[in-house]
Amino acid sequence: MMFAKRLTKGRLVSTYKRFFAEVELDTGETVLSHCPNPGKMLGLLEPGTEALVTHVDDPKKKLQYRLEALREHGIWVGVNTQWPNRLVSDAIRGDMIPELGGYPLMRPEVKYGHNSRIDWLLQDHPTRPDAYVEIKNVHYSRAPGLAEFPDCVTERGAKHLHELIEMVPAGYRAVVVFCVQRDNVVRFDISRDLDRKFGAAYDAARAGGVEFYAHAWTVSEAGIAHSHALEI
Repeated sequence: MMFAKRLTKGRLVSTYKRFFAEVELDTGETVLSHCPNPGKMLGLLEPGTEALVTHVDDPKKKLQYRLEALREHGIWVGVNTQWPNRLVSDAIRGDMIPELGGYPLMRPEVKYGHNSRIDWLLQDHPTRPDAYVEIKNVHYSRAPGLAEFPDCVTERGAKHLHELIEMVPAGYRAVVVFCVQRDNVVRFDISRDLDRKFGAAYDAARAGGVEFYAHAWTVSEAGIAHSHALEI
């Protein structure tokens, strides 16, 4: 996925109210950016951290910049949670996730379960069962080579796993793809110490037949590219 134009470099000054990030651009100008990630973003929010922002250039928008990535351990880490659905769909269509390849129909945001929506529904009637694919954005890494999820309590994430468990006995595939927006990791695990309930839901989902995959992407000023699969 290539950006429409190269991102602008700067340094993080501060974040507040969950959706705002103050960034000092390399030009010396300080701008207020939209932060499209309401999570804690542990390990990334130290003042002075290198940042990449998009210049929105839309007079209808209150904020003319959007935070895209922060630099940690020498690599860019994507923080925009708007991208994973597109990144994973592109990877599926490009046969980069072979376990999900070959489905002729991909439908986004399909209702299922108890008032939920699945990120992607893959269909190949009548050859094989529908695949319900949930996508989780990952940025967190606190040990070399290891990506982890979540970085804080996510009741919504646990709910999604329980919803997916119910799809398996109904005859469908239930799948979670962890979209890791950093390429300096080779393994993935659940950060149970940060959310025990999600860890328990994950264990139940694996026992119940839900499939889990984790893939890493390389983030740069020009775009985001699929890199490799991670060991779970």
